[in-house]
Amino acid sequence: MRMQENTQKIAKCIDQLSEEEAWQRPNASSNSMGNLILHLCGNITQYVISSLGGKEDRRVRDEEFDAKGGYTKKELQLRLENTVAQAIEVIQTISDEELLRVRPVQAYEFSGVGNVIHAVEHYSYHTGQIAFWTKQMRNKDLGFYADIDLNRKGQ
Repeated sequence: MRMQENTQKIAKCIDQLSEEEAWQRPNASSNSMGNLILHLCGNITQYVISSLGGKEDRRVRDEEFDAKGGYTKKELQLRLENTVAQAIEVIQTISDEELLRVRPVQAYEFSGVGNVIHAVEHYSYHTGQIAFWTKQMRNKDLGFYADIDLNRKGQ
């Protein structure tokens, strides 16, 4: 599943940074990797675990961006892995009727399918930001596809 793939990519990025770098912001208008991971956990929880899975929505979105630390790299990674595992469980067990039902989330109304698409797309977007920021700091290829022949034509 794409969410697991993104989790692995973020883990590769986390492993390459120091504890301090995980919370370093590129500039005043951008977020650290730590902030983005907290944000991803909040978004996935709100759109999938709460909205589709029925867990109470306790998200305070602004806190995800206000944090200046408070979690180690390992804690961030575990939090993300646990959030994604819970979301996958919800996605794999939700009924067809619930996937089609429209529900409010944030300022929007989406079907269950729409919530899943939003969460996965949003996760991929921020995974790209985390990868870019890691490349900027390390000036090296992250090796996401090192063991895959991307020139192969569906063989």
